Formats: sequence, C-alpha cells, structure tokens
Amino acid sequence: MATGTTLIEVLGEGEGASPVRLYVTDTGTGSPPLLLLHGLAGHSGEWDALAARFTPTHRVVAFDARGSGASTRRPADVSRAAHVRDVVQVAETLGLSAGRLVLVGQSMGGVTALLTAAAHPELVRALVLIEAGPDGPSPGLPATIGAWLDSWPVPFPDAEAAAAFFGGGAAGRAWAAGLVPGPGGLHPRVDRDVMVATVQENAHRDFWDAWDEVRCPVLVVRAGKGMLTRQEADRMAERRPGTRIAVVPDAGHDVHLDDPAAVYGELAAFLAEVDQMGPEAAV
Repeated sequence: MATGTTLIEVLGEGEGASPVRLYVTDTGTGSPPLLLLHGLAGHSGEWDALAARFTPTHRVVAFDARGSGASTRRPADVSRAAHVRDVVQVAETLGLSAGRLVLVGQSMGGVTALLTAAAHPELVRALVLIEAGPDGPSPGLPATIGAWLDSWPVPFPDAEAAAAFFGGGAAGRAWAAGLVPGPGGLHPRVDRDVMVATVQENAHRDFWDAWDEVRCPVLVVRAGKGMLTRQEADRMAERRPGTRIAVVPDAGHDVHLDDPAAVYGELAAFLAEVDQMGPEAAV
C-alpha cells in the first residue's frame, strides 16, 4: 500500500517562537491507529519493516522527531514537553481517533510516548514501550551521547560502510538509510549539540511520577541484549500491576530492527488483548 507523506507545523511556545515542521508518513487503514515514535538520532523509516506488517489491518503513522530526519533540524526547544506537544499535534491534525490511539515508542521515543500517555489519557488507548522506561536520573548520558556521535566517521563513503559501522544487518542498514548525500559522502541528518540537548532532562530526573499516572494498558518490550534492564522492567510491573512485559532474547536495543517479526507478534497479541478489554479498560 502506498505511503502518504506530509509536513505538519507545530507552533513554538512563547512570543516570537519559530514553528517546527514535522515530516510525517501515514499508511494503511483500520483501527486502532498506531503512532510510532523513533529513538534518539533516528528517523521514522526505522519503522518500515514493522509498519508493513500492520498496514493491512491498521492505520500506521510515524514522524521524524524534531531535530531529526526531514523535520526541523535545529528547533529552539527540544524538551520532553515539546516532544509531547508534537505527538498531540500530529494526532489532532491527522484526526487520529481520540481514545483509540495506540502509541508505540522506542528508546527516547518511548519516553515521549510514556509522558504523552500520562499527560493526555483521553488520547491514548494503549501504550507500547520498546526498550524504554522511566528510570533515571542519568548524569553521564549527555557525555555518552556526545562521544557516540563524535565517533561517527563522517562523511561515510557509502551506505555499505555506514551499515557496517552501525553493526550490520537490518539495524545497520536502517541507520545507514537515515543518512543523506553531501560533500565527500553520506552525512547524518542530526546535529550533535541538538541531540545532546535533547537528553539533558534525562540527566537530571526520572519519569516515575509520569509512569504512575499512566492509566491505559501497557506493553513493555525488553531486548535480551538491550539497555532496558530486567530490574527496571520488574519495577515498572510492581508499581503498575497488569503491565505486560515481553522479552526478545537475542535482540539488541534496536529490537524493532533486529527482530521485527518478534515485535510484531508481541504487539499483535497485545492489541488483541486490549480489544477484548473494552473501551473503559484501565489499569
């Protein structure tokens, strides 16, 4: 099925703030609609393999987060609140059914999804967190992200070299697909300082207060070789009984790229379970 693309403008907060333009893909039909949020320094194309499995039965929307991909590259505001406003604006602009939306986020996109579900319970029917949770603070995260981005051998000579640098396989190819041609080869569509600024909040706080406010059904997908620890996932389930935890044993942090079939299976089973709960179900 063909994919529609559009640019959605989000007005900035405060007098004189510049608007941010978000690059959005909108594919398939069917309910409930799925809104997919990628991780830090990523792009919406990461979801293509998973989206293709759902488009025969669901409307699937994804967008490049502010500061990433084809969206505004250097927004003035990269706070978590700004990212949450983007989700709400995309949902409202595209007419995604309030109360029926399934919000799916990986890594930093998962943090945004969590905060959106907590702040806008009327919008989100169900929440899926892939390698994402509320733990923190993480004081060393900005430096870690900066060092990681500094390690990229930009420009990459070609897509094959880029895919190899990013670990090869489907995950490496997806990261390589996020690059664009430029002087001397392929270049990232993110700026280092913007990405470092994007994780500053995580350095100083956790999000357990928001986790406690989530009222919709939740699926947490943890990779056996990923970054979301068993301890954090267990604590999430303890604080919020009814949370469904799934583990994909042989996948890494980019589990949606390493094993999209397994993620699809877990998500499809979860959606079937949510559908049986009825519209008033909350945990």
